[in-house]
Amino acid sequence: MNPDTPLHPRPLRHLTTAQRRVMSTAQLRAHGVSGAEASARCRPDGPWQQFLPGVVLLHPGPATSEERLHGVLLFAGRPLAERAGAVPAQPGPDAPHAAYADAMITGLAALALHRFSCVPPLPSLDRVDVLVPRTRRLRSTGCARLVRTHALPAAQQISGLPVAPVERALADAVALLRDAGEVRRLLTEAVRGGHCEPASVVRELTAARLLTRPHVVDAVDSLLAEGRAIAEDRLHALVREHGLPDPLWNVDLRLPGGPRLGGVDAYWPAHAVAVELDTRAPRQGEEGSGWSRTERSGEFGEWSEYVRKRERLERLGVTVVHITPKKLRDTAEQQATVVRTALMAAADREPAAYLVVLPR
Repeated sequence: MNPDTPLHPRPLRHLTTAQRRVMSTAQLRAHGVSGAEASARCRPDGPWQQFLPGVVLLHPGPATSEERLHGVLLFAGRPLAERAGAVPAQPGPDAPHAAYADAMITGLAALALHRFSCVPPLPSLDRVDVLVPRTRRLRSTGCARLVRTHALPAAQQISGLPVAPVERALADAVALLRDAGEVRRLLTEAVRGGHCEPASVVRELTAARLLTRPHVVDAVDSLLAEGRAIAEDRLHALVREHGLPDPLWNVDLRLPGGPRLGGVDAYWPAHAVAVELDTRAPRQGEEGSGWSRTERSGEFGEWSEYVRKRERLERLGVTVVHITPKKLRDTAEQQATVVRTALMAAADREPAAYLVVLPR
């Protein structure tokens, strides 16, 4: 008897349909199927077929989209027995995807699972991108294309499969695209469809060193303009739907006869309260962010300008409320409360300096 074959193999019938139809050779051994028996069944006239190295399709016909995804993950995933301190375990209904450890679907396949309408359907994709640690000793083969990373993001579970977050999947897809129109369509749907904010997309593209490509830069410029327009619409809706008084929209503030103090997205002159949309990319500099010193310096300079403007206005008695597009989307009621509180507190503050308000 093969020493890897368990004394009490578990029957295949307890697995889900997709699991019963595609399995790793390690899983088959756990169910009492030796390597020799699996190889015999994968002969040209046999009932099974070798799908990828170490992965067997348990029927003779073509793989379905779901089977391809499971197969790619079985090929790229690091079995639990290989992980430090892990105890080998037979796959079962309590941990059906244990063999997918350290692997997740990314790129166009992941965006299809995230229900992007502008990507090709799963059956038409020749290859499935799978994200793995850079130390994984595998090579792309068949329909599995490996994408390596220093640090895996937290996977999202879609239909029981580990899938990369939208921002990471976008970056991995864009890295392989040369058509500016395709890149623009992907980024636009990411924002319009509410999948993510422009700033988080820019952060991921920057970390992937993709902003050196002119067609990606052009698409990002359109993305940022699109994202600001959506954020402005949400700010208008917040004022309207939460019963706030109408402000002056999109104005410049100046001292009489003095220099420009800066532009704000909404301003209530009678209350000396301003709202500014913070549409910068998220602040960077964390370990592993992938940003160069020059990029971090530029981002810090932009943040410093925000701080200087706010300090100038607050010294003149203006309350400045910063709101990010993500907060507008996810916590609109809370942001409305913040603005309302600032307006109500105006009566208890010293009168602000007189400012000239001009259209921006």
